[in-house]
Order: sequence, then C-alpha cells, then structure tokens
Amino acid sequence: MGKVVTLGEIMLRFSTDSGIRIAQTEAFTAHYGGGEANVAVSLANYGHQVAFASKVPDNALGEAVRKHLNRYGVDTKHLLKGGPRLGSYYLEAGVGERAASVIYDRAGSSFAVVETAEWNLEELFSGCDIFHISGITPALSAAWRDLTLVLIKAAKQAGCLISFDVNYRGKLWSREEAGKTIRTILPYVDYCSAGKLDAQHFLEVTAYDGDSEEEEASYYYREMQKKYPNISVFYSTKRKVHSASANELIGTLWSDGHYYESQCHLIDPIIDRVGGGDAFAGGVLHGLLNKADHQKVINFATAASALKHTVHGDCNQFSQEEVESFLALGSGKIIR
Repeated sequence: MGKVVTLGEIMLRFSTDSGIRIAQTEAFTAHYGGGEANVAVSLANYGHQVAFASKVPDNALGEAVRKHLNRYGVDTKHLLKGGPRLGSYYLEAGVGERAASVIYDRAGSSFAVVETAEWNLEELFSGCDIFHISGITPALSAAWRDLTLVLIKAAKQAGCLISFDVNYRGKLWSREEAGKTIRTILPYVDYCSAGKLDAQHFLEVTAYDGDSEEEEASYYYREMQKKYPNISVFYSTKRKVHSASANELIGTLWSDGHYYESQCHLIDPIIDRVGGGDAFAGGVLHGLLNKADHQKVINFATAASALKHTVHGDCNQFSQEEVESFLALGSGKIIR
C-alpha cells in the first residue's frame, strides 16, 4: 500500500431533495466534501496511508470536517485551523431532463484566502508516493495559482509522483485563465485526469475529424501525451446522459501508447452523482499504487465510480473488497 497526500478545499454541501427547488425548500441535507478530500477518503478505504491538507475555521464546523475525515481513516495532522469561514455550496438535485445545479458560497473561505504555504512542506511530503491536487484549487485566487505550482514543485523535489485532475469549474474561472494555468502545471505531472474537452479547451489540441469513437479517445490521449511526454498515464470517463437519474459510464485510460476501456455501467437510478469523478480518480490511483495491470486499473476505477453514484454524499463509501465483489458478481445481484 502507498502513502498519499491530497490537498484542496473541503466544503459543507447543502442539498435539496429530488423534485424540490432551492427557492422553495424548507430543509437541506448536509454533507462535507471536496474533490481532493473525496479522493483521500477513497484511498483510505482501500487501505492506503492518506493525509489530507487544507485549512478550516477554528470552530465547530472545522471540527466536524476533521471528524468526517477521521471517520474514514484519513490523517488530518495537516488540516490547519484558522481563517474566517468554511466554504459551502448549495446543490439543487436534478431529475428527468432537468440537470442538477450548484450555487457556490465559498468566497473568502479559510482555504481560499491562504496566500503562502502555511504547511511544513518537508514534513508534508516526507515519504510520500503520490501528491494529488486538482484544477479547482488554482481557480480559487491568483495567490493559489502561484501556490499550487510551489506545492507541486516541492512535492516533486521530495520524490513524489504528481497526480493532477483538471476538474474545470466554469463558475470559478474562465477557459482562458484555466488553460494558461494548467499548461504551466502539466510539465510537472505524472498522472493526469483529462479528456476530450480538456484537450480541446485547455491544451490546444485540434478537434478529431474521424468517425470512430474509440479512435477519437485514443487520438486525444495521443495528442496530449505528445505535448506532455512526462505524463505516463492519462485517464477519463465517457458518460452518456439519458436523464439526470440515468447515465451510462465507461472509463478510459492511456499509458505507454496503449488505450484501455472498461465495460459500460448503466447507472439507473442515480442517487447522487457528486463525487463520482473523485471516486474514479481514487480507483485509478489505487490501481497504479498497487502496480496493477492497466485493464484491471480502469475496470476497478469505473466500478468504484458506478458504486459511488448509488449513495448520498460526496465521498465513496466502499472498500476494495466491495468494489471487487461488484465487478465479479455484476450489477444488481444480491451478495449472500
């Protein structure tokens, strides 16, 4: 098993029930989550030694975050206390043809206002195998754009492999801002979650002009690796949306010039889509840490993501054994 550090913002999420709009609701369901925190939970569930670095207010909400992470076995010694507030967001559940929608209330949060590296970087990355971060973090402020690169370089110098999830959020920054920053980060990255739209919008890859779906995926991976040969693994999902509560999901991975694709999972009904991508990333990193065959890596990661869609909350709640049982038995069969 490996040692992993993830770093990012964790927030309090307020969700409406299906069929109820934010403007009309009288009650919200609360969950804690954030991209890098969710990846940390997945990896801890699979038995890895995982630390999550962030900053939360020194109040009951900050303590609730710590307890949430500790509940899943995530090390919180690098979870700093202080600053003005915990970021939050509101999720209006989608149903049928109406997609879910998000309202952010994260400006001025304890994490967002960090301007310098407040962690002991030598201690943070000591003995670390992988440092995982996403494009959400540099989207939070100009200071975080610089600081993200500082952290990645420090992790690289300490001997960590760098895992980066593009994770573009259009409500946080523009495509132009994102592309400029992402292109400065990718030369230091070893594992990258990026797909077709990321290649087109941020990495300046020309659109595929053929008619083969599988060749299209290979084309974008191949072109991204030409630009960034330092990245040994690219991965992403292909999702066919039938409705807000019924999706088909396929995982894809590219390494050493070879393309790998998982089986298709029909997820119907979807209980909670939030965090599905993080569960997928956690599954990929788990397989890479265990030096598994790449086909097994993508099969496991996609199954983990499919399972995450079946539970409420941001984070994956399944163990390695449960994911493997799901893969072995197939969808919907009773485990006796």
